[in-house]
Amino acid sequence: MTSSSRRCAVLGDPVAHSLSPVLHRAGYAELGLDWSYEARRVPAGALAGFVDRLDATWRGLSVTMPLKHEAHARADRLTPVARTAGVVNTLVLADDGTVLGDNTDLPGAVAAVRERTDAALRHAVILGGGATATSVGLALVGLGVTTVDLLVRTPERAAGTAAALRAHPAEPRVHVLPLTPGDADAAVGGALDQGAADIVVSTVPAAAQTAELVERLRDATCLFDVVYDPWPTPLAKAARGVVVSGLDLLVHQAALQFTLFTGEPAPLARMRAAGEQALAERSRTGAGA
Repeated sequence: MTSSSRRCAVLGDPVAHSLSPVLHRAGYAELGLDWSYEARRVPAGALAGFVDRLDATWRGLSVTMPLKHEAHARADRLTPVARTAGVVNTLVLADDGTVLGDNTDLPGAVAAVRERTDAALRHAVILGGGATATSVGLALVGLGVTTVDLLVRTPERAAGTAAALRAHPAEPRVHVLPLTPGDADAAVGGALDQGAADIVVSTVPAAAQTAELVERLRDATCLFDVVYDPWPTPLAKAARGVVVSGLDLLVHQAALQFTLFTGEPAPLARMRAAGEQALAERSRTGAGA
């Protein structure tokens, strides 16, 4: 590495499937930066130790599951967005040795949605109650959503997400509804029947998208499926309305990270093209997430 080289990585467990290295490396190549970006498996409970061992060549870390709450705790400073979300997906290692925590999922979700639709959004249904649901939910509230229905298998685990959404200055109405095996149609139907949902967000894996769920959501006005591999997911394949993809979210949040790490405007189109090419290749070879 040259004296101007810096190192970045995505951390998570599992992480080998992550498309982030493809996106960031494409950005570096486009701008002629001699930087590196890799995927590092870091299990739950090990993030702080990993960060503490890094040397001065390291600049930025993208953080995925199950480490987003740990990243929030490890950061020395937090951006306003990270404080609002309560979770961190980006760590910037400053020259003075401090660590800045940010959340690019939230503004990335805003950009992803507005890239696909300019419709007014008032009622959102979100499947799942984890860190990604928190960020996307807050993004939607920022776009005008006033009612959020969280459909989760374990309501207690969505307490943090519900609290973060309710703490937003816009004071949205938040309902946590149980989504139990074999009862997907009734649960989702009940949420949608409270009023025509303007957007349905799925944060559940493709393997958990049952036939009942797909049938009930195929007519959603706008479907935002945060999964990007495999693509299309069962929900996305059946959707008849506007679809916002996990790749849309990944590219926009990665572009924001790219700028935070390098200080340069991200080559969004090049990064997206690299992601699309990589997903197409995975589909041809049968490689899954």
